[in-house]
Amino acid sequence: MKLRTLSATMLILGSFFLMVGTLLFAGEQIQHGFDVETLTKAFSQISQVITGDWRQLGLEFTRLQGQVFWKLYLAAITVVPGLFLLHYLIFGPKAFPHRGKVIAYYTLFVRLAHWLAAISFTLLVVTGFMVIFGRYLGGGHLVMGARLIHIPSAVVFVISAVILFPYWLKDMLPAGCDLRWFLILGGYLSRKKEPVPADKFNAGQKIWFWLATIGGLVMAYSGYYLFTFKADVNGLRWWAIVHNLLGIAIVTFFLIHLYMSVFVVKGSLKSMITGFKSEDEVAIMHSRYYQRLEK
Repeated sequence: MKLRTLSATMLILGSFFLMVGTLLFAGEQIQHGFDVETLTKAFSQISQVITGDWRQLGLEFTRLQGQVFWKLYLAAITVVPGLFLLHYLIFGPKAFPHRGKVIAYYTLFVRLAHWLAAISFTLLVVTGFMVIFGRYLGGGHLVMGARLIHIPSAVVFVISAVILFPYWLKDMLPAGCDLRWFLILGGYLSRKKEPVPADKFNAGQKIWFWLATIGGLVMAYSGYYLFTFKADVNGLRWWAIVHNLLGIAIVTFFLIHLYMSVFVVKGSLKSMITGFKSEDEVAIMHSRYYQRLEK
């Protein structure tokens, strides 16, 4: 067990330095400029390979790429936060005093792996949007830098996701209380602080876990083909469609996760720093888990 933890820790540290090194290299390239002529020619060839003809998936793929996907991404970063604002104004946050007894929730190792995943995933989201909306950002060096950061960020995220998966798998499996959690939407549509039927992780967190890990791995797999072109034309189109559809879903749930942990449940984010949650928060937001701890 200690050897496995040590190996995983070394992977986390290696991934962190890889990500930092990539950011520094990308910054240098942006500052000094890319070979724009060569890059423009390369991406022109890429465009011709994927969308150059109208046979089979060509017409539908071009419509999705040019008219649909960017609108869905735009909705994810505008409509979803708008709904969050409305929710916050109507129902407000779940605030707890965070005094008295605390409950150990996350080990140091899990917190390190989680923050590595969080930072690399945030970079993936930001650079992904820079590529999608690159024409509105002026294209050129900034977008090329985003592409340069996107790939190693994906590698770091996959490493951290693979490390976290076995540690959280047992707690992320479906449970009977999950259905009851859905029926009351986790108690988030009420200002009252009443015990919510949830285990160590609630049903919403479980959905995010499976989407981020399995969905993230599928996105990495599809991204590999889009990066290496080791597939035929229609194969590349299918992988691009899968990459975009999963991207829209994952970004949406990422924003939900961010909103819940930063704004809705006050102090929730702090627990991923200290490793502890207050007893009152666990008793209300994870009542089934709290009952097991009390036995």
